[in-house]
Amino acid sequence: MRAARVVFLIIFSSLFVLNCSQQQEASEAQEFYLFVGTYTGEGSEGIYLYRFNSSEGSVSPLIETARVENPSYLAISPDHTNLYAVNEMGGAAPDSISSFYFDKETGDLRLINKQSSEGGGPCYVSVDRTGKAVFAGNYSGGSLAMLPVREDGGLREAKAAIQHTGSSVNESRQQRPHVHCTYISPDNRRLFVNDLGTDQVVGYAFDDEQVVLEETPSSVYEADPGAGPRHLTFHPSGEYAYLVNELNGTVVAFEYTDDGRLETRQTLSTLPEEYEGAISGADIHVSPDGKYLYVSNREDLNNIVIYAIDQGDGTLRKAGSHSSGGVHPRNFVIDPTGAFLLVANRHTDNIVVFRRNRETGLITPTGTELEVSQPVCLKMIPVQ
Repeated sequence: MRAARVVFLIIFSSLFVLNCSQQQEASEAQEFYLFVGTYTGEGSEGIYLYRFNSSEGSVSPLIETARVENPSYLAISPDHTNLYAVNEMGGAAPDSISSFYFDKETGDLRLINKQSSEGGGPCYVSVDRTGKAVFAGNYSGGSLAMLPVREDGGLREAKAAIQHTGSSVNESRQQRPHVHCTYISPDNRRLFVNDLGTDQVVGYAFDDEQVVLEETPSSVYEADPGAGPRHLTFHPSGEYAYLVNELNGTVVAFEYTDDGRLETRQTLSTLPEEYEGAISGADIHVSPDGKYLYVSNREDLNNIVIYAIDQGDGTLRKAGSHSSGGVHPRNFVIDPTGAFLLVANRHTDNIVVFRRNRETGLITPTGTELEVSQPVCLKMIPVQ
C-alpha cells in the first residue's frame, strides 16, 4: 500500500507540474479564442467564435460560426484541436454530442461527426486529460455516457452508459435523476457526476490507458436534502474541490482525499442575509492563481459571489459580490491570465466583461459587452 501511494504521489506531482507549466504559458499569452455556446431557438445559429485580448479586455468577433442546434455546453481537447458540444434538445429521447476540428491558424470549426449521448437533454460535456475520452451528462435522462475519441478527434459510440436512479425532497425538481455535471479529477483517476435530482455527487474510477470507466461507484457524496448539486470545480493544486448547489444556494468546500473521495470541509450560503427571493445557483470557477472562488446566482439575484480561499486548508471566506450585468448568468469564465472575468447572461442576450483585481478578487465592469442571443457557455484557449 505504501509503495502504491508513493507511485500515485509521483504521478500526481508530475501532472501538477505540467498543469502549472500550462497555466504559466497561458498567463504569458495575451490573445485568446473565446467560444460561445448558445441556445438556438431565438436567433442564434450555434457556436460563435471571438478573439479576446487579455491586455486590454477587448473582444473582436470572428466571422466563423458553427451551425449546430442548442450547443449549450462546450469542452475543448487538451491539445486544443477539437471542440465538443452537447446538442441539448430537452426531451426524453437520446440527444447527441457533436465533435469539431478546430483550425487555430484560420479559426475554422469543422464538424467531424455526432454520436448519441445515450440520454435525453445533455447539458454538460467534458474531456479527460489525455484527450482519449469524452463524458456527457444527460439532465432529462438522468444518465451519463463515456465516448472514446478517434484519432481524428471524432467520437466513437459510447463505451459506457450509466443510468442513475432515485429522487429527493423537492417534488417539482427532484422527482427523478437529473445529471448536471461530469467532471474529471485533476489526476484523471475519477469522474465526479453531480445529480441534481438525487442530491448526490457520484465518483466513478477511470482508467485513461485502457479508456475504461467503472460503472460501479467508487464514492458517493450525499448532499443536504433539496440542495440540488449542479457544477463542480477543483483548485489548481488538485487538493480541494468546490460544489455549487442550485436549489438551496450553497457552496461546499471539499478535500480531495488520496483514495479519490470528496470529504466535506465547509458549507456556506451564497445568498444575502435574510434573502427570501428565488434561488438558482449556477456556475463555479477558481481563479488561475487558486486564491479566489467565484459562484453565479440567477433568478432574482443575478450576481457573482466571490470567496477568498485559505491556501492552507481550502476553506472559504466571503470577499464580496457583484451584479452579473444582466439576467440569468448561466455560465462565466475567467481568462487564463486571471485579469478578466466574462459572464454569459442568457435572458438578456449579453456577455459582460469584468476586470478582476488579483489582490482582492473583486470584479469591476469594463464597459465592454457582447450581444449574443441566449449565450450559455464560455470557453477560452490561447491563440498561439
